[in-house]
Amino acid sequence: MTKARTRREDRPVIILDAAERLIRRSGTRTLTIDAVAAEASLSKGGVLHHFSSKDALITALAERKLQSIKDDIAQHEADQAPGVSALPLAMIAHAKTSYCDEDGFPRALLLATADNPEACAGFNEFLRQHLARLEEIPGVASEAAMITFATLGLMISRTLGFHNLEGQELARFFDALEAAARSLPEKSRSPGHTVEP
Repeated sequence: MTKARTRREDRPVIILDAAERLIRRSGTRTLTIDAVAAEASLSKGGVLHHFSSKDALITALAERKLQSIKDDIAQHEADQAPGVSALPLAMIAHAKTSYCDEDGFPRALLLATADNPEACAGFNEFLRQHLARLEEIPGVASEAAMITFATLGLMISRTLGFHNLEGQELARFFDALEAAARSLPEKSRSPGHTVEP
């Protein structure tokens, strides 16, 4: 009884893992409810019980990916010294360590998400919250936002295959972004305003 209950509780994860494997192998064109059911060794009805459509699966995959991104950025931020550059540096650190998955899953997911407004909603909200936090930094919100968008641009353009920068060439861009982020505390100082270290 407990084993069966655990299996039912685990089914959404099993289904999402199966959908992710399909996307990794051949993109979203093979992502059908039937294919996911076969990959997960479940019935089609078992999949539909948790995810009513392909779009629902893509939304759930996007939400899972977003949670992973949030967790990773939060961990990187916790590793930074407190101050105005902590959040931009955390975003850059996340980009440096996980901005491109070589097997193509992020590209397929990114393309599928772009066609699905519901799947985009979480990313839109995350970016709004990220920018709102940057707005709280006196005097440097615009510079911090530019660093965020430059980092996103580097990540997304790589994921989509618009560039294939590697090694020192790529490191140079990340170094420039980090230098800009580290200079934020100095830029935010103005007469009568100090930044806590």
